[in-house]
Amino acid sequence: MKQMIIEGNHILTGDILIGGAKNSAVALIPASILANGISTITNVPNISDRDALIDILEILNCKINLNNDELKIDTSSLKNALIDEEHSKKLRASYYFMGALLGKEKYVEMYIPGGCNIGARPIDIHLDGFKALGAQVITENNKYILKADKLIGTDIYLRFQSVGATVNLMLASVLAEGTTIIHNAAKEAEIINIADYLISMGAQITGAGTETITISGVKKLHGGHIQVLPDRIEAGTYIILGALIGQNLKIKNIIPKHLEALTSKLKDMGSNIKINKDNILISRVANLKPTNIKTLVYPGFPTDIGQPMSVLLTQANGTSLFEETIWENRMGHVPSLNKMGANIKVKGLTSMIIGPSQLKGCEVTATDLRGGAALVLAGLTASGTTTINDVEHILRGYENIEEKLTQVGAKIKIKEI
Repeated sequence: MKQMIIEGNHILTGDILIGGAKNSAVALIPASILANGISTITNVPNISDRDALIDILEILNCKINLNNDELKIDTSSLKNALIDEEHSKKLRASYYFMGALLGKEKYVEMYIPGGCNIGARPIDIHLDGFKALGAQVITENNKYILKADKLIGTDIYLRFQSVGATVNLMLASVLAEGTTIIHNAAKEAEIINIADYLISMGAQITGAGTETITISGVKKLHGGHIQVLPDRIEAGTYIILGALIGQNLKIKNIIPKHLEALTSKLKDMGSNIKINKDNILISRVANLKPTNIKTLVYPGFPTDIGQPMSVLLTQANGTSLFEETIWENRMGHVPSLNKMGANIKVKGLTSMIIGPSQLKGCEVTATDLRGGAALVLAGLTASGTTTINDVEHILRGYENIEEKLTQVGAKIKIKEI
């Protein structure tokens, strides 16, 4: 187990370079098995989720070459195999192998995917889509078996704009016969990145980034190439950190349009923020105004930034309301924040945050990825020393977090215990 030790209340200044998007990379890696030959993904973030997916590729007998942030995947010796429980439960994104293997091999056998405990996270929308394409879905205890003689393109209507289901159905349908139209599709930037990768392999996809995605099936795909887009969630986390304790903290390698839901709220709160072409410069200010946050599907306020944002709301001068609409267990970090001195009252999926609060360092435990990130921000803001247990959650989605924060003046270290 890893522990993070933070000496708080140091002003941060300098540059933080944003890496590749976790939420894109974890789909691009499984998508690679759809191709015949060698595919290349660049700007791959150095996170534990990447390593877990590479382990699954090796179970499937793919050849892997990882050189810094460049990942080459050779599928020429691909062998369909059971994805066992040990590997599937390490991360939620293991389920992308369902769509990719179903599309390529017409057969999948894997255990229920894992990931953070932020809600029930059913995958019935995915499974219903697979069934609409002609697949048979069998559940045996904690294992899924998906099989089809062939997949036939059809119209699929998603009852919720699920990123995971949208991606999985794209993966399953690119090699299907005929045309598939996904209605009420998720519109996140990561969807476009994944579609571009599939198109580079020879897939025929239009409409990615809109509510209607059309996929015309092809018979085979060749090796492709893609660069992972910048991680808007990592960027948003560090932008919030700049609003807390930054002094001309520059967040580099970003796409400002992807961050508008956050930056507009920061402006409303009176933050000192300057938005440039590919970077944001932000500094702390006194007397932040309170605001209300409601998480929504893209382009609304991202659920993945909600927990870090709650830390900033503890420093606002007044009462803020935070409402989570995507996952039912997004409040797991609140007891730790209250232990540090925050004044947060939770009722269902809504929290009332009364500020400003003087946060004090203590020992806390990360319960999930983004909740863990919130504790990092709280520890850096607090007086004294904060010890965060179960840091493995955080390392799933934030590459080189210790190095990136240390170079801008944070006193932070990760150790094995």
